Amino acid sequence: MKKIVVDLNISTEQYLRWYQGSAKTVTTQALDGRRVCFPANILQPYVTHSGIKGRFAISFDLKGKFLAIDKIQS
Repeated sequence: MKKIVVDLNISTEQYLRWYQGSAKTVTTQALDGRRVCFPANILQPYVTHSGIKGRFAISFDLKGKFLAIDKIQS
């Protein structure tokens, strides 16, 4: 299993675009400098009234298939 750690600060307006279907993926830079792209729907458990904020660890298998996402810091 591999992990990528990302810091996210997504406003409710931005996430609403993903929720409504006009955007399907999130693209950001991992802490190690890699550019990562992942499905927006994996963030759904972390949506608050102020959006999505914090540091997240995204786990995936050796083939790159998503396994889990965990919030590791606010």
